[in-house]
Amino acid sequence: MRILLCPLSDGGYLYPVLAAGRELERRGHRVGVLARASAAGVVAEAGLPMAVAEDFGGRRAFSARWWGETGAAQYRAILRAARESGADLLVTSVLCNGALLAAETLDVPVVVVGLSVHLWDYRTGGDGEPHLGRTRKSRTLDCLRIHAATREECGLAGRAPRWADSPLPGDALLLRGDPALEYPGAELPERVRHVGPLAWEPAPDRAELQEIRDRLESNGKPVVYVHLGRFFGGDSLWPRLNEAFTGGRFQAVVEQGRSTDPRPAPGADILHVRKPWMGPLVDLAGLVLANGTSAPVLAALRRGRPLVLSPNGSEQPLLTGACVRAGVAVRLPRTPSGPAAPVLDTAWRDDGLHGRTRALGGRLAALDGAARAADIVERVARTSATPKEDHEYAISRPR
Repeated sequence: MRILLCPLSDGGYLYPVLAAGRELERRGHRVGVLARASAAGVVAEAGLPMAVAEDFGGRRAFSARWWGETGAAQYRAILRAARESGADLLVTSVLCNGALLAAETLDVPVVVVGLSVHLWDYRTGGDGEPHLGRTRKSRTLDCLRIHAATREECGLAGRAPRWADSPLPGDALLLRGDPALEYPGAELPERVRHVGPLAWEPAPDRAELQEIRDRLESNGKPVVYVHLGRFFGGDSLWPRLNEAFTGGRFQAVVEQGRSTDPRPAPGADILHVRKPWMGPLVDLAGLVLANGTSAPVLAALRRGRPLVLSPNGSEQPLLTGACVRAGVAVRLPRTPSGPAAPVLDTAWRDDGLHGRTRALGGRLAALDGAARAADIVERVARTSATPKEDHEYAISRPR
């Protein structure tokens, strides 16, 4: 089977899809990747061949920052790349409307790699869930609206939808978390499945990692790993980081991530980094402070590190609420001027928090998410409505 991986090229979306792709290639499938030029080094380290999205007209179309505005460009880029490679199946990431629509046009199945929790409406249950940032219904309707607008922009509005009124999961939506992070009593939609973290990232440079170790050891204070996501117009964590890590008990390694404008204060016990890997840095820490995006949350849980979370937008409030409810995280109070150091100290000393984190993290670490994802991809391919013998016609006939 020929498989085209076409996720967003940001690490939090790209790395899990590469994990699945590597397993699919190991099973004998022909796997290629469509990604931005900036991801070439990472994809090469994953050992997979790559087509450059910019060469297919997808300059911004595979960036999480532009996901709601570039669906049509993404659609055209994937269409061209899939036809050129003869793809039998697409694997993409959540929010990739262009990939969903390209799969419809090509009459090939598409598997969507999601976040650690389900973003949209449950099949049943969840009625008592608190509104975290926005309601599930509001998020679902907004994403369906963007999908419909992209469909019209791509000239597909007159075509019968492949998945009726539920297009967002594609043929299968794979969640990277644990059922304990979903709202109690809620039932996931039919095509949504938990597979586990899908953990893969580039290997660290040994010299860089040793330099970081040496810096932390020379300081001597306990380490908190901080991973900053996008602010989404919310408050920057930098003032609170500077307060918490100046003259206090802890030191921090702060990964800039997708945030902007780093502002470590002179004299703060802060080592600011920007690396394509985080696992070895989490291993050096006893606690993880993050905005509540999936990648650092899953990295912390898999290593048994409790979380302190300060969410802004997107999935951050939803995942933060899930982690707090599961007892593996505490939430940093929203007051921008409120001190963070006491919260960190309390979380560090909370034996119950550590125990629950080790239990949930142990379940996640024991899962072979790549194998589970590959099983679902192969099952989707077998049950696809597009007969194999008709595939060449399906990808070449005029539209």
